[in-house]
Amino acid sequence: MADLITQFVQRPKWVRFARLAVLGAFAGLGQAPTDLWFVTVLAFALVFAIYPMAVSARQSAFHLWAFGFGYFAFSLRWIIEPFLVDIARHGWMAPFALFLMGAGAALFWAVAGWLAARTAPGCGLMLALLLVGVEVLRALILTGFPWALIGHIWVPTHLGQLAAFGGPHLLSLVTVLAALCLASLVNRRRIVGLVGLGGLVAVAFVLRPSPMPAPGPDLPIVRLVQPNAPQHQKWDPAYRDVFLNRMIRLTGEGDVPDLVVWPETAVPYLLNQIDDDLRLLSDAARGAPLVFGIQRRDQERRAYNSLVVLGQGGAIQSIYDKRHLVPFGEYMPGARLVGRLGATGLARNLGTGFTPGAQVGPLTLPGIGAAVPLICYEGIFAEEISYGGDRPRLLLLITNDAWFGKGAGPRQHLAQARLRAIEQGLPMVRVANTGISAMIDAKGRITASLPLGVDGAIDAPLPHALPATVYSRAGDWPLFGLFGLLALFCHLKCRYDNN
Repeated sequence: MADLITQFVQRPKWVRFARLAVLGAFAGLGQAPTDLWFVTVLAFALVFAIYPMAVSARQSAFHLWAFGFGYFAFSLRWIIEPFLVDIARHGWMAPFALFLMGAGAALFWAVAGWLAARTAPGCGLMLALLLVGVEVLRALILTGFPWALIGHIWVPTHLGQLAAFGGPHLLSLVTVLAALCLASLVNRRRIVGLVGLGGLVAVAFVLRPSPMPAPGPDLPIVRLVQPNAPQHQKWDPAYRDVFLNRMIRLTGEGDVPDLVVWPETAVPYLLNQIDDDLRLLSDAARGAPLVFGIQRRDQERRAYNSLVVLGQGGAIQSIYDKRHLVPFGEYMPGARLVGRLGATGLARNLGTGFTPGAQVGPLTLPGIGAAVPLICYEGIFAEEISYGGDRPRLLLLITNDAWFGKGAGPRQHLAQARLRAIEQGLPMVRVANTGISAMIDAKGRITASLPLGVDGAIDAPLPHALPATVYSRAGDWPLFGLFGLLALFCHLKCRYDNN
């Protein structure tokens, strides 16, 4: 094995790039929908085996960039789907978007490779810690994009329950440590590797969730309504009332539930335009509170992507405006700053898009309790879920995944929703326009769902909430402290060994 790795490092640059990019793509197989977590661990183990052979920090950075490019280009392949909704106008952008996304995200891993080689040459643990560190940065800087984090591979496994203690970044740390242990099996530290891997197996055994209890009669019944409106038809005047009437019909059928939930922008009109029609929606719910997504404008003509809780008689009981907007999708970065500086004409040309909401904390669902509202993109940010002092009853996520097509995108988005439930110890109601709509319990298990690409409604009991988790109380800070201590230890140990 050592001879093969040495021969690899001596190959021409383009050969190394191609092989590492392919290896990175294999690492992406651990993400949904394939969920081959062991392939991801093996691919990272090979990278850790190659890392000490790099002759310079620059070469180490290049190796990690090539590996990351393959990983992100494969894992984020769904990024081309929004450009295919109007393929005649935007289709040409799709390959450029995929290349730039893969190359840009891989730069974070390149930085980890360069810093590891500079601060602790040849130390695989330092590289592992820095990889997790730059994944944290990827989740935060420039509004953040924590999609396809390394640790997401564990969501469908028992080890996914570790997120209740340390969130998604603890899962990323587990991934790289497992790979490091596997890589050590080919050198003199085989005992360390075997002990480490055995420890992970033991942790997975201890964390395995108990069987799901049978739903009791005391649990509220929630109706998840999925209209299945394709994105290219959703706002078409010839179709939009078809989908709206479909949701009204599905809402009014069968027994009356305790809560009805429609997806993001389910109502294809501005809230300001349908004040007189809200009673029609509440009548369909037959006394149950109705949650739906809609766009609205305030008195200053600012636009919002909103979630509305509608009560009896068409009375609006709560409005939540999306706080974390999608850059370039829901607003143009810099446009508002340009406007505040006085160049209002330029700001209009850039397109200011939606305005972020200001409300923080849960809203009340009559007869059920407090819910943490999340709209689409907001469900991928573990560190932004907050609710103040009183613990809520559930997480409430409405989304429109029609933009993501029917491949990896919607399934990866669902996996992240499951992770939010584990982290907070709260059940989640997730309703998506084209799917996958699901009821998720506090252990991240799907108790009821509607598949991709179908219209329908499903009534599901709302699972019980669990006691507050360590992560819900402490967040990421304890893990950040552990990262810092371990990184300092690696650096000092390397200096000691060199002296």
